[in-house]
Amino acid sequence: MRIGLQIPSFTWPGGASEIGSRLAEIGRTADDAGFASLWVMDHFFQIQMVGPAEDPMLEGYSALSYLAAVTKRAKLGTMVTGVHYRYPGLLVKTVTTLDVLSGGRAYLGIGAGWNEQESRGLGVPFPPTKDRFELLEEALQIAHQMWAGKIEPYEGKHNQLAQTLNSPPALSKPHPPILIGGQGEKKTLRLVAQYGDACNLFARVGDDTLRGKLDVLKQHCEDVGRPYEEIEKTALDQVNLNTMTTQQFVDTCRDLSRLGFQHLIVSMPNVQELTPLETFGREIIPAVAEF
Repeated sequence: MRIGLQIPSFTWPGGASEIGSRLAEIGRTADDAGFASLWVMDHFFQIQMVGPAEDPMLEGYSALSYLAAVTKRAKLGTMVTGVHYRYPGLLVKTVTTLDVLSGGRAYLGIGAGWNEQESRGLGVPFPPTKDRFELLEEALQIAHQMWAGKIEPYEGKHNQLAQTLNSPPALSKPHPPILIGGQGEKKTLRLVAQYGDACNLFARVGDDTLRGKLDVLKQHCEDVGRPYEEIEKTALDQVNLNTMTTQQFVDTCRDLSRLGFQHLIVSMPNVQELTPLETFGREIIPAVAEF
């Protein structure tokens, strides 16, 4: 099993003037510790599950480009981009740029989006749920077309592109992996089977629920003729090593691995202290690598 790090909060000592240097320190430490991936949320206001909207929040792709310059090995992605935030052709261009500049380390993390407050607050259209899922499928089709090197029109219900030119091409082969966030069984997991390279589920919903979600994904894969084994199964969790032992967390990883998960992405409330990252590198990442 691989371990990734999500950084959902930038409310750290020192305020805005210290965010850049502290983020670089976190990125370098995690990279050196052996974390397989680094993720930031693609939000513009802080989300209510983490803190008040007024808390510091960095724009996701600028933050990832910054992390790309201070790291060497970890893959980089948003957890996840709301499809309505960016025109899909420009989103693919943005992720391609991140992939090129990072030496082939980008993910495209994408989903249907949900945070109406920040959309309304910053003047971003917030379509109904049905339309956002239609936009998501079109964005996935556009990503595949652009990353296949096809320079031709795309005609969708919501998007019309006259020329899907994307130069320079991505370094990742066949393209940056597409991680689709969300747990919806009828739409989201079907899109994973049809267009995605990775799913992302919440780790804390319980083994029975997770097993059921993966069974649904497997059925969707069979329906579209996609090998289930091609999909990277990732889960999202929070860990605080001040309230649990490293062995308890290793046991959690073992249980998730037995369910079929290959990549656990965690956030830590005290990540800025760096010590938890070092503990992961010394004790946890080597222990779970065998799962």
